[in-house]
Amino acid sequence: MFAMILDEKRNFLWAEVPDPVRKAGEVLIEVHAAAVNRADLMQKDGCYASPEGWPQWCGLEVSGVVLEAPETSALHPGDRVCALVGGGGYSEKIVVPEGMVIPIPDEMSMVQAASIPEVWSTVYLNLKLEAGGMKPGDVFYMQAGASGVGLAAIQFAKTMGAEVITTIDSPEKAAFVRKLGADYVLDYRKEDVRPVIEAHPPTVALDCIGGKLMGECFKNMVFGGRWIMIATMGGAETVINLETVWRKRIRLIGSTLRSRTPEEKSRIMRALHDELLPLFVSGKLISNIHAVCPIREVEAAHGILRRAENIGKVVLTLR
Repeated sequence: MFAMILDEKRNFLWAEVPDPVRKAGEVLIEVHAAAVNRADLMQKDGCYASPEGWPQWCGLEVSGVVLEAPETSALHPGDRVCALVGGGGYSEKIVVPEGMVIPIPDEMSMVQAASIPEVWSTVYLNLKLEAGGMKPGDVFYMQAGASGVGLAAIQFAKTMGAEVITTIDSPEKAAFVRKLGADYVLDYRKEDVRPVIEAHPPTVALDCIGGKLMGECFKNMVFGGRWIMIATMGGAETVINLETVWRKRIRLIGSTLRSRTPEEKSRIMRALHDELLPLFVSGKLISNIHAVCPIREVEAAHGILRRAENIGKVVLTLR
């Protein structure tokens, strides 16, 4: 088979590699589409390797058709599926633990299906499991609201009845996130989010930015608030008054999806299948596809994310 590997200079190269061999409990998938995530950009740059046991090239979520499955599996050859993977999604075939593969509805395209596993697993993990959910009257804060994770998090928070504060960097992105229900939308290039945070203290924050601003907003969390860190795109250092943590019983939670066990990921994917896929079919949730690129145009696809041009997901197609 062929895969979009990284050569010795970390440039993309469409090259022939050995076919994957399915082990017991795994599903072999013919990949039709693979979505692009910021973790892929980090992996290409050499600072976020695939976990042990996964191919050492990019790709965290795929859609495709089952080629082989365990005899006792509910999945069968020919089934349309999507999968959460630890790496190696930019390839013609991939083997995945059975629990991390879910069937997709007939109404869902391969492109749409490829855009769901990683970001929606991230959001479900952090807002439902780590944060324990939200309720009407709660306030949710998420920067980068027009990113794939941002759009998913806004929608998921709204389904639980929360108000949403988010930041963007263009009028087009602002209009889009408002349509999804975001209540307070600020252009971080021109507007200061801190007065809004002070006036509307967050119950839950999902933070992919970090940096100096994190500590300045953290102090305004509600009593018992949960601040969940998933990345530090704005810098790895901030200042927090530790008295704020214990006096207000705030939980600062570090979280990653990629390092979770297959068993944990399987539980999350089952929840996505049972709870969220029906909402996509009914139109109550969307996974906005910003751009679709053939796999050989992967550099252009990565460029869209590097320049933060996207509203939602960028997806690579292989078939």
